[in-house]
Amino acid sequence: MPIVNVSSTHSFLPPGLFWVLFIGVFLFSLYAQFKVSSAYGKNSKIPSRGGISGREAAAAVMNRAGINDVEITEVEGHLTDHYDPLHKRLVLSSDNYRGTSLAAVGVAAHEAGHAIQHKIGYKMLNFRMALVPATQAVSRVLPFLILASYFLVRGLSGMMLDVAIICYAVLTLFQLITLPVEFDATRRAKVQLVELGILDRDEMPGVNETLDAAALTYVAAFIGSLLMLLQLLSARRD
Repeated sequence: MPIVNVSSTHSFLPPGLFWVLFIGVFLFSLYAQFKVSSAYGKNSKIPSRGGISGREAAAAVMNRAGINDVEITEVEGHLTDHYDPLHKRLVLSSDNYRGTSLAAVGVAAHEAGHAIQHKIGYKMLNFRMALVPATQAVSRVLPFLILASYFLVRGLSGMMLDVAIICYAVLTLFQLITLPVEFDATRRAKVQLVELGILDRDEMPGVNETLDAAALTYVAAFIGSLLMLLQLLSARRD
């Protein structure tokens, strides 16, 4: 979580409290990453009984929803899976595209859940898509603000502080909207895997563990961004 330096005289949050919260969020972020790595590593070694690959699971989930215009592609990397609504492309990492493990099937079905959201016009997904250009813009601006804050004696102030607040407000809103989008996609995935007979109910704990761990990373990102936004807003008030 990047830190933007603000003057100690401009802080509504006591410096000690801010650092306690910051360290807490940092540790939670590390825990979330550990849980994802641990859960995925564990369940990627457990083959599903049906032997269906992630690609096949994603296709089955989308076919049931009447989606036949989304391309499923393979990409290198670890957990680089995502759904691209602009190009209607469901991208799976090689392990999940070809793999037949509980983790691979669960992740693939989760991404198919996003495709379903797109088809039905899920409002939160549409909202997140609308925020993407602004999020990309502020992500390019923030590194310069962070760098500048370390060279300014009193940290950010005036217009630069206002710009930093706007940047973190956009990021925080984006990450807030991401939460229901990801939770809903996971819910849809879990239901479809059982109803389609891709997995038996007693196999679902492995999927639940994997997807629930992934959700923690989104929660950590939101809390971290919110903390920085509150710190910047408190500086602006003084």
